[in-house]
Amino acid sequence: MSANDAQAALSATVGALVDELVRAGVQHFCVAPGSRSTPLALTIARQPGARLWMHIDERSAGFFALGMAKVLRAPVALVCTSGTAAANFLPAVVEAFYARIPLIVLTADRPHELRDVGAPQTIDQIDLFGKHAKWFVDLAEPDAAPELLRYVRTVAGRAVATALRGPAGPVHLNCPFREPLLPNPALSAQATAARPAGAPYVRVNAGLRAPSAETVAQLAALAAGTERGLIICGAQDDPALAGPMTQLAAALGFPILADPLSGLRCGPHDHALIIDSYDAFLRDSAFVEQYAPELVLRCGAMPVAKPLLLYLQRHSSARQVLIDGDGGWNEPTLLASEVIHADARLLCDALVGVIDAPPQRTGGWARSWQSAQAATRAAIDAHMRDIPGLFEGKVFAELRDLLPEGALLYAGNSMPIRDLDTFFAGSERAVRLLGNRGANGIDGVISSALGAAAAAPGPTVLVIGDLSFYHDSNGLLAAKLHQLNATIVLLNNNGGGIFSFLPQANEPEHFETLFGTPTGLDFAPFAQLYGARYTRVTGWGDFRGAVGASIHASGLHIVEVPTERASNVALHREFWSRVSAALQGASLIGRQVGA
Repeated sequence: MSANDAQAALSATVGALVDELVRAGVQHFCVAPGSRSTPLALTIARQPGARLWMHIDERSAGFFALGMAKVLRAPVALVCTSGTAAANFLPAVVEAFYARIPLIVLTADRPHELRDVGAPQTIDQIDLFGKHAKWFVDLAEPDAAPELLRYVRTVAGRAVATALRGPAGPVHLNCPFREPLLPNPALSAQATAARPAGAPYVRVNAGLRAPSAETVAQLAALAAGTERGLIICGAQDDPALAGPMTQLAAALGFPILADPLSGLRCGPHDHALIIDSYDAFLRDSAFVEQYAPELVLRCGAMPVAKPLLLYLQRHSSARQVLIDGDGGWNEPTLLASEVIHADARLLCDALVGVIDAPPQRTGGWARSWQSAQAATRAAIDAHMRDIPGLFEGKVFAELRDLLPEGALLYAGNSMPIRDLDTFFAGSERAVRLLGNRGANGIDGVISSALGAAAAAPGPTVLVIGDLSFYHDSNGLLAAKLHQLNATIVLLNNNGGGIFSFLPQANEPEHFETLFGTPTGLDFAPFAQLYGARYTRVTGWGDFRGAVGASIHASGLHIVEVPTERASNVALHREFWSRVSAALQGASLIGRQVGA
């Protein structure tokens, strides 16, 4: 093949691939620099329907795409050159797989004759991400033949559909390119012009999984005949679930234990039966013993709160029904007696339609949970007012009041997501709560939050620990490169704060070296390096002023909250003690629980 023919084949193939991805719904492409990926990068840059987001670090690019895809509820593409560049996508691909986030991963590669022969910047990229990619295709080498272009367009359409089909997740397309690597824009445009404007080559239609009439009837009879029922909603991404689920809870008189990432804690829907303080009061053994459920309906991922898991394990005789509309298996308790593969919203609607129950059937069981919620929140709020110094949990109580309608709050893993769970009370304001709870790692959190900020219509605030901040500090460059607006609240306790709550804390000889891992870093230069504004607060007035100003201003703002690990543990345990006393004071322990 002559050089001109090779360029024509490359231009037509890559032009068709990128064009079809855009037609199938991919609008955003996160691209890392490299030589072998030149055909993809230039074609994307020239594609009028594509928005290019340039990143230097592939790991940051991967998590940026993940955060963006979360907010958009749409697939985002990743592009890199060959070799270890592709391997750096792995952490984000793993998180996307377990969190069910659609990504299209495009990795450039050497042609077949340069594989496994010692060619530079070449590794084995076949099935590089293993089971963490829903689908892998090693694309054919470029060819301008009509049947090859039809193949490329079909693969692109199928890739987007596969990434979106539940359980959603990443798809990996490996793209071998032979030199010359510069596509001809005129020839690429010809490949695009060969298709009618806007129409994908293959349209893939997929709908939500509807429950069968038999399933609805059986579950309705079971639920309507149960006095002590609970609905547990873990992390999920259907913004329309809140209404139908709260209607079902009202019809049954079942409290809803709503994880912070469930989408149920904030918004204008009915909050009467939504319980958001269970992480605190389910630590009380007397409450756990007395309030045993008979039936648990659960949807979404497993909630953050470990006390809830222990509560379910303590009452393993309760009948548990897992609802997973994606056909997955979010069931780490191993206690479910039934798994229903149907969309949770459609199932709630169907159950409300057939349950023969009086409106707002709230009996003694539900009122007890509502009383526990009220007593817990009152105890937490009262004790919070008595804490003069900086406390990590209070950050979320303050943010609950500071964040405006339409804001996005991203929580880092380890302690931040747990403090979000305990101390961020529900609100009728529509504040979206997000976190990386697929693999629950501390890596890539800054990049994920900035990707979310790039797509979110309102202000974005990230709360993150110092180790996680350090781990992804490269991700701060995205804010500078793309002029993003975001606030990062940095909780600096000089180490891994969550380990102070775990049995490892009882190993003082090696604790700091192996688990506490203090770094002693000064984070102000990070802000200077990336052009961010930086504030290190000394009190809550400083915090409110800094965060309040930052969420209404442009650019990146880093607000550092210095804390101390030992006192943080003591303060948390004092809250739990106050909550147990409040449950006793509200006469919730020892009384008979009626229906």
